Formats: sequence, C-alpha cells, structure tokens
Amino acid sequence: MPEYPSLLLENAVNELSRLPGIGRKTAMRLALFLLRQDHARTESLSRSLMSLREGIHYCERCHNISDQLRCAICNNPRRDENTLCIVEDMRDVMAIERTAAYNGLYHVLGGVINPIEGIGPGDLTISHLLDRMEQESFNELILALPPTVEGDTTSYYLHRQLKRPGLKLTTIAKGVAIGDTLEFADEVTLGRSITNRVLFEK
Repeated sequence: MPEYPSLLLENAVNELSRLPGIGRKTAMRLALFLLRQDHARTESLSRSLMSLREGIHYCERCHNISDQLRCAICNNPRRDENTLCIVEDMRDVMAIERTAAYNGLYHVLGGVINPIEGIGPGDLTISHLLDRMEQESFNELILALPPTVEGDTTSYYLHRQLKRPGLKLTTIAKGVAIGDTLEFADEVTLGRSITNRVLFEK
C-alpha cells in the first residue's frame, strides 16, 4: 500500500521536508494545512516565495540582503560610518539591530572559515572587506563572530589581515548570559567571563 494517497501530496511533502528543521511529519502537517486554505492564500504564499527568490539582492557594499543594490543601513546617512561590525551572516545583522545598541555599519562575511567543510578565506567576502578598508575610513572594527572554533579561527585570521596602525580592533564580550546560573554554564563561556571581567561599578 502506498504511503500517500496522492502523488501530488507526496511531492509537496518531499519538497517541504527539504527545508531546515522540517521533518516529514511536520511537512505533512504543513501540506495538509495549505490544502485546507483557500486558493488565494496558497497562491499568495507561492508568489511571495518566488518574489523573494527572484528579487532579493545582496548589498553591494556590505553583502546584507536587500531589496535594492544598497541596503537600508548603508543608505542611512545617520549611521556611524567610522565603525564597522563584521558578522557571519545576515541573521547576525538582524539580531544586533534588534538590540538598538549599535549604530555603525556592517560587513557580512557569508560564513566562517571551516577547513573540515572546505570553506576557506577565498569562499568568504574577505577580499571585498580588504577593499573596503582601502576605500573607506574606519576608526574601529568589531569582530562579532560566533564563539566557536570556526568563529575564533576566522577572528584570528581577520585580526592578522586587518591590523593597521591607529585602528581599533575589538570583539564582542563573551560571557554568561543574563538569567543563567554558573552551574549550567559551559567551561569555555565561564572561563571567558572570568578572564574578561570588569569592575563591579561598570
């Protein structure tokens, strides 16, 4: 007996289950949900996905996703153009923007150095970052990369490539998250919290 009563349903489940974090059971629920919706809603979803795929740009300056050749952040004259925050991908840009604690520019690398996965410096936007260093004037570069072996490797590589006299190179503080207890913090995070401690008054 076939697993699905319809080949069309099976095809939809197969495609939905290709999405990250979506197993076949969840894909089945999504397919059946869409099947129960009116035609206009399903068509609207389809159009928005096709528009995303065909119309999205990567900012020519920072490589963030954008509807235009330059993203809204790079086009904003109120941003601090002397500070550049270097991140792994556009999700990090969105996360930092949500904090409302940063008003500078960004550079999206498009990943981190990972020799096991075959990702080297040439696979990232590092060469364009070096070009920006020559064309734009920055007082500070912030390395806001993930606290992983790959993120640290990329930070060390960038530090060697970007070091300039008078240029401030910083990294985001790594420590115990607010609300977490020391008991459940991993050793690396806790060690960094102690090493990077600040005065209590601060």
